Amino acid sequence: MPIYEYHCNSCQHEFELMESMDSATEKACPECGAVAKRKISAPAFHLKGTGWYTSDYKCKAKPSDSGESPSCAGCPAAATK
Repeated sequence: MPIYEYHCNSCQHEFELMESMDSATEKACPECGAVAKRKISAPAFHLKGTGWYTSDYKCKAKPSDSGESPSCAGCPAAATK
């Protein structure tokens, strides 16, 4: 279940709740009891392990001194072009 952030405009309190995706977007503030609205925030997840572009598939060749682009002949990404 996702964790949602809420903000109360009355007392400026912010809190988080773990709820289902179809739950109401307004909740009672635990501090003052006023209506708190769900904030739009970035999802909190991190891609770990092998198989992701930044850890496995990017070309590790460095550009040459002449300003030419690096040779990616050995990179898996170059094989798909």
